[in-house]
Amino acid sequence: MKAHITLHKEFSIGETDKRIFGSFIEHLGRAVYSGIYEPGHPCADGAGFRNDVADLVKELDVSVIRYPGGNFVSGYNWEDGVGPVEKRPIRLDVAWGTKESNRFGANEFAAWAKKVNAQVMMAVNLGTRDARAAGNFVEYCNFPNDTYYSDLRRSHGIGEPHGIKLWCLGNEMDGPWQICSRTAEEYGRVAVEAAKIMKWTDPSIELAACGSSHFRMPCFGDWESTVLDHVYDYADYISLHTYFANRENDVPNFLGRSLEMDCFIKTAAGICDLVKAKKNSKKTINLSFDEWNVWYHSNETDKKIEKWTEAPPLLEDIYTMADALAAGCMLITLLKNADRVKIACLAQLVNVIAPIMTEKSGGAWRQTIFYPFLDASRYGRGTVLRCPVKVDKYDSKEYCDIPYLDAVGVHVAEKNEINIFAVNRNLNEAINLEAEIAGFGEMNLVEHRVLCNSDLNAVNSAAGEKVKPVVWQGGTIEGKAGSQRLDASLPPASWNLIKLS
Repeated sequence: MKAHITLHKEFSIGETDKRIFGSFIEHLGRAVYSGIYEPGHPCADGAGFRNDVADLVKELDVSVIRYPGGNFVSGYNWEDGVGPVEKRPIRLDVAWGTKESNRFGANEFAAWAKKVNAQVMMAVNLGTRDARAAGNFVEYCNFPNDTYYSDLRRSHGIGEPHGIKLWCLGNEMDGPWQICSRTAEEYGRVAVEAAKIMKWTDPSIELAACGSSHFRMPCFGDWESTVLDHVYDYADYISLHTYFANRENDVPNFLGRSLEMDCFIKTAAGICDLVKAKKNSKKTINLSFDEWNVWYHSNETDKKIEKWTEAPPLLEDIYTMADALAAGCMLITLLKNADRVKIACLAQLVNVIAPIMTEKSGGAWRQTIFYPFLDASRYGRGTVLRCPVKVDKYDSKEYCDIPYLDAVGVHVAEKNEINIFAVNRNLNEAINLEAEIAGFGEMNLVEHRVLCNSDLNAVNSAAGEKVKPVVWQGGTIEGKAGSQRLDASLPPASWNLIKLS
């Protein structure tokens, strides 16, 4: 099969915001306890943070990490997680049916995020709490001193403010599964009042309001429009969430789901612009895709978990080669929409539907989805290029006209590099890729790295990695500076990173 793409310096979509390479830690399952935090572990530092996990997070170069939820946040009292550990209350987390010890809270998370070189995206509870509690949390985290909550923080041993600049106004508030879910009108009212207090407390912060919980919510569209009518002047982003599944083991259909993700993004952006026009505003609301991933493997196992235990193994999906391809398509979709998607969080980071897994008191290891995220995070920071693709298409059970090749290019101007990310959706044939490259000066082929396995159900484990990248041979680049042609072969069912310099 043949495919043709064009990469031209003037075909620019926009600059990637490094925050699209973000992730998520919720007080859910083993994400925190025996995930990022395990005092007494052989690899733990003095604060109880697992260094083996921190090293893998730094390897991914995760830019921003959302915390503490997720569904958990809608029943969370942030005050429970600060102050002397021995005085913190044990609470029932009714969102996930577990016990929460609160041994780990906002101050511990801020310290851990600093350790792994990531920005904090803090969520406030707009389920069981109110606008005043949200403002108090900002004061605790960000105000220097000489107020009740800033001095409370200082009494807890945190002299300097955390300076958290990115905040979520609740989580999935349209979902009936959410603690104290709300109508769009109800949420819009509480969100705008919380936003006012939060921004009046610290005008430098940015706020993400809740969008619909996913693309197929009955209220999608009306929800965004109503909420933005309330919060437009105070919010900076509206959130999008999506998870994809492959329960019928229909990989061609599974790999077409990123088309739905692209439609979700473009529709949400259009609604934001409609409200902008209605309000005659000069301000643009951008998108925070702060939950995305594959999630379905653990659903049946989770039903067997005993309730009211602490940090049980919930949502521990073990990802396949096919899942890595789907994640790769989702990453390419985010890059293609870099003009509007400014924040994105792979949900989640450790143990819970995560690229990193751990054993309690044992080791840590990389899942299959680790590698597409690694490549995109390391090499996707630059100018995203509009990349016309000519290739055959196919239809699946749910989608039509799915291109066999999904691809995007990123130009890193300061290094004069072009990085091409591509997924071959054809499960049986290699794609002979021809890429026209113009406007960049003379380019050389540095490396073609491939993630593939003939067994699409292959997984990684603590015992070893069956799915990991290899260097692919055989590509060529020809022509003169300013007008060149790249030829490369993309194996069947593969994630590809082609680096030019």
